[in-house]
Amino acid sequence: MLQPEPSPGRRRLLPLLLTLLGIAWAEVQPPQLPEQGQMPRALSRKESFLLLSLHNRLRSRVQPPAANMRRMDWSESLAQLAHARAALCGASAPILTSAPPVGWNVQLLPAGLVSFVEVVSLWFAEGQHYSHTAAKCAHNATCSHYTQLVWATSSQLGCGQHWCSVGQAAMEAFVCAYSPGGNWKVNGKTITPYKKGAWCSLCTASVSGCFKAWDHAGGLCEVPRNPCRMSCRNHGHLNISTCQCHCPPGYTGRYCQVRCSVQCLHGRFREEECSCVCDVGYGGAQCATKVHFPFHTCDLRIDGDCFMVSSEADTYYGAKMKCQEKGGVLAQIESQKVQDILAFYLDRLETTNEVIDSDFETKNFWIGLTYKMTKNSFRWSTGEHQSFNSFAFGQPDNQGFGNCVELQAAAAFNWNDQRCKTRNRYICQFAQEHTSRWNPGP
Repeated sequence: MLQPEPSPGRRRLLPLLLTLLGIAWAEVQPPQLPEQGQMPRALSRKESFLLLSLHNRLRSRVQPPAANMRRMDWSESLAQLAHARAALCGASAPILTSAPPVGWNVQLLPAGLVSFVEVVSLWFAEGQHYSHTAAKCAHNATCSHYTQLVWATSSQLGCGQHWCSVGQAAMEAFVCAYSPGGNWKVNGKTITPYKKGAWCSLCTASVSGCFKAWDHAGGLCEVPRNPCRMSCRNHGHLNISTCQCHCPPGYTGRYCQVRCSVQCLHGRFREEECSCVCDVGYGGAQCATKVHFPFHTCDLRIDGDCFMVSSEADTYYGAKMKCQEKGGVLAQIESQKVQDILAFYLDRLETTNEVIDSDFETKNFWIGLTYKMTKNSFRWSTGEHQSFNSFAFGQPDNQGFGNCVELQAAAAFNWNDQRCKTRNRYICQFAQEHTSRWNPGP
């Protein structure tokens, strides 16, 4: 357990006692195994938090500053290993081997002399004898506790302590386990524990976040908690690898922000857009309104279908709903014949048609083509795959992250992918009542 701070008198004795007794565990006589009932007690949550916070605080204060120092997290599995080793008075045992290799800091001191927090601070104090430039410790000094404590790539920590006896002396073992371990040597020489540089300047892609608590001198590399910089509402789950929200039943939208309470009375429900595709002759948000086929208002009739060109502008989804309210769909251009006739009509329309809504951004027109999941995998708003396309040269290029398709005036009314929230005029299409090609059925 973590002991209270020693009195001032005990503090004055500490340097002398450490000189006399603060020897490495390997130099101690073979320890007695703990008696039954003396198994190590796991550190409390508060004790674990104090040790973890101290490690991260000390790692943020190294000099020279560290460019790749990782923030540590507590590991219960490492804590169990540390407890087991502390119960052996710090001595290693075959049962403590592990993969990947674990780094160790072990200190054996007279029982009750110091707290665990003070021991960790003493390990860090060894850094006074370490030269980062020369990558070596001063002659006759110990720096291995310090170098392991500030080993940049060690990101998991677990500690344990135990009272035991060595000969007739009551001792206390303080053990911390680190993963991945450190203190690696090349040609007999320990390499430097971290890279010198501005804090967090050499964090890797997988640990691209920079953590700095209020009591930290510098930042520590950490795994970003939300690399997508977005969150899903209504209990949606964020897939960090794709940065897409997986919505629970009843919700849709990029952030699961749209509640799907739509009932399609005369049509079918499109879950990905949370909307209805109405049967021919029905309109409205729930396909409940009977709409008579408006041949008397057709701007164009092509092979029995009626095309109406709006005199107002709207976003893609606003235009889609406006067509649906009239009992139609955004235009489905499925042949070169339809494309050519519409292009000819729209080219003449610009100089003759009066636009009642001047709040439109372009001279382009929405049609009913979009994609939702995969780039270049376009579908009509009714769900069918396209069998014909008339994209302009170099299109689609997804410029501006557009995934809705317009007839582009500057490209002879060939197709261009555009941002769906752009305000364009639009073309509605109505089929003859006896057809059913927009009602595939269940």
